[in-house]
Amino acid sequence: MPWPSPISTTDVARAALRLGWPSAQSGQVWWTEDRPDEGGRTTIMHRAADGARSELLPAPWNARTRVHEYGGRPYAVTADDLIVFTHQPDQRLYLLDGEPRPLTPDDGARYADLLVRDDQVWCVRERHTGDGKVVRAIVSVPLEGGDPREWVTGADFYAAPALSPDGRHLAYICWNHPRMPWNGTELRVLRLEDGSSWTVKGGSSESVLSPQWKDDQTLYLVSDWSGWWNLYQITMYGTSAQALFPAEEEFAWPLWVLGGRPYLPLGDGRLAVVHGRGDLRLALLDPDSGELTDLDVPYDGWEPKLAADGTSVIGLGYGGAVPRSVVRIDTVTGRVEALRRGIDELPDIAYLPKARAVEFQGRFGRHVHGFLYPPANPEVRQEGSTPYVVFVHGGPTGHAQSELDLEKAFFTSRGIGVLDVNYGGSSAYGRAYRDRLKGQWGVVDVEDTVAAAEWLAAEGLADPAKIAVRGGSAGGWTVMAACCRSDVFAGGVSYYGVSALAPLIAHTHDFESRYMEWLVGADESVYAEREPLALVSGVSCPMLLLQGLEDPIVPPEQSSAFADALLERGIACTYLAFEGESHGFRRAETRTTALAAELAFYQQIFS
Repeated sequence: MPWPSPISTTDVARAALRLGWPSAQSGQVWWTEDRPDEGGRTTIMHRAADGARSELLPAPWNARTRVHEYGGRPYAVTADDLIVFTHQPDQRLYLLDGEPRPLTPDDGARYADLLVRDDQVWCVRERHTGDGKVVRAIVSVPLEGGDPREWVTGADFYAAPALSPDGRHLAYICWNHPRMPWNGTELRVLRLEDGSSWTVKGGSSESVLSPQWKDDQTLYLVSDWSGWWNLYQITMYGTSAQALFPAEEEFAWPLWVLGGRPYLPLGDGRLAVVHGRGDLRLALLDPDSGELTDLDVPYDGWEPKLAADGTSVIGLGYGGAVPRSVVRIDTVTGRVEALRRGIDELPDIAYLPKARAVEFQGRFGRHVHGFLYPPANPEVRQEGSTPYVVFVHGGPTGHAQSELDLEKAFFTSRGIGVLDVNYGGSSAYGRAYRDRLKGQWGVVDVEDTVAAAEWLAAEGLADPAKIAVRGGSAGGWTVMAACCRSDVFAGGVSYYGVSALAPLIAHTHDFESRYMEWLVGADESVYAEREPLALVSGVSCPMLLLQGLEDPIVPPEQSSAFADALLERGIACTYLAFEGESHGFRRAETRTTALAAELAFYQQIFS
């Protein structure tokens, strides 16, 4: 019998506002909120200097960019406190000055990584041509509107445009297929007056991220040259590179979305930074002395999406019992103020699981990281082992965090524990850990996920007969592959997972179109040894597959083909498809239905 819990599917689906992308100036703060009750629409919120909070973007306006399909920061603030944003349906730039006014032509171009300087919007533009090609450039768009001016093009990808204080130079990040931005990027500088440009740092095996100008001649940047994403200072001509705080810690995350700011200069010259392994802590770094001081705040982790305003740092903080929040910290007084919480009303803290970072051995003695969430319910006295679900994150170059998640609490409060595994290939543990997955997708991730289940059983935490596995996107691939290649799981749940490589490569979006060459290799003969659809005869447990029908990243055929193959072999399988949903469910009604189906699935296989 499941434990009684006050956390309902509706609580989970409607509670999380998905706060994102803070900005700040002159005592004001802006951020985005995804609204599950409004079909997942993204609005822009404003907190005035006097504390008044208001919504700036009413329905049906939707601030969301589709550059790289994963998008990123969809807005920027002008010097006059106006908003420039990308509207989801047409991807045009708009200026929000009363009624939104379009700034760019209605030609299908997409825009992201917005920066407003001197009445110009500097940004990355993505154009999809009629022959299926994708062309990107860094452009500037006048705030009064008009055709964008193209400054840099020719590379496959661009990110992080940054203008020098004197306005004479543009720094930016670029890279080319088949690399992903965590494999290798270049930091380049363009002299605007004559169009000359040069590489400052980076290359095919060095990931450089997030350039910002210290002064007219010097740049800050993040590089994994040492094996960890650390902060550096360098002249704009690529000389005198200096590590500001060399450490076996990460000061940034992979560039899945555009517009993140993992560090920012404050008014006194210090840098607000995030750093750590797994979860990232918030700290102040003096670039001259190298002194790093963690801030004493009631949040365990921070997104690498900071904003700064004089002596204040604004970020997205979270904790084990604290929902993700827009937080402002005064670095002089130490005052910490939560401006907006992602969940307005929390259940009794006794129903929330306490995350514990764990490390266990995988195959060949590999160390594997994860976060353990034991069952928690004050109405039940737990005795002995319990059912567990191994959560597998997407990416696969992503990672799980220890933040409060009502979805996990939904299960743990009902007596089902969770182990969120950061398998080899996950970020947040250094480049060597990421590179474990090179050419080994479908092997290392599967072995580490199976090892997680075996560790749960060996430690006496989980009933060996009652361990399931669930994941989404790349995590869905690992779920399906693990169920094909192991019998340790009582069942598997895949959200919009990948089951076959050739169709994915043929139809996926440009950003990830060459990713498989790094993950698996270019030899198609290997596909049959890795992909779940070719190994489906090895599945012996029931499965639940959930899919959005408008998914541009993992087409619905990936899930439906695997479901058909299971049913042909007499394996119990439920396939649920959702109209109007893309990659990652955004609508409250979808999330409610999916979560209810998942719980029913676990109750059935664990009974």
